[in-house]
Amino acid sequence: MRVPNVIGDWQECDGAHAGLRVRVHGVERAEPPRGREEAAEGLVYFRFRVTVENRAGTVRGVHLEDGQIDVRTGGDGEGAVLDWRNSRFVEGFDLYPLRRATAVVYAAAAESSLGRLDVQVQPRTDDDWGERYLWAGAVGAAAGGPGPGGDASGERLVRQVSRYLRREAEQGPG
Repeated sequence: MRVPNVIGDWQECDGAHAGLRVRVHGVERAEPPRGREEAAEGLVYFRFRVTVENRAGTVRGVHLEDGQIDVRTGGDGEGAVLDWRNSRFVEGFDLYPLRRATAVVYAAAAESSLGRLDVQVQPRTDDDWGERYLWAGAVGAAAGGPGPGGDASGERLVRQVSRYLRREAEQGPG
C-alpha cells in the first residue's frame, strides 16, 4: 500500500528523480483576486504551495504546471475548481543543487468539503515524468486550529492522519 503524506511532509523522489524532494504546504484560505469574486461565489477560495528541492549534485530542469497538480476535496473526492490563471507555476526552471522552487496554486471548493483535502503532484524534470505522490490534510488545519469540519476538542485532521499512518506502519503489510 502506498501511504499518503500529511500536508507539510517532504516526499523523497526516486528513480530518475532521485535527489529531489517535494512537499505540499502552506494551505490557507485566500481572497479571490480582483475580478474573480463572481466566479468564486458560493465557494471558499484557498491556496497552497508545492515546493521542489534539489538535493542531487546536478542541475535539474523542473516543471510544476497545469496537469501535474490535482486537488480533491470532501468525502466524495470531488475536484476543486483550480484557478490556473492566477496560480504561479514552475515552468522549466533550472534548479541548482541545494536550491528550491515553489509553485503557488489557487483553488476554490464548497465550505462543507474543506475538512478533507487531497493534493496529488506528479513532478517533471526536463522530459522525465516522476511518480504521483499524494498529500492529505484540510484547509486551515496547519494554521493551529481545527479545519472546517474539525471536532470541538480542537484535534486537527493532520494529527488524525498521522496517527493512522503510524498504526498502519506498525501493523505492517497484511
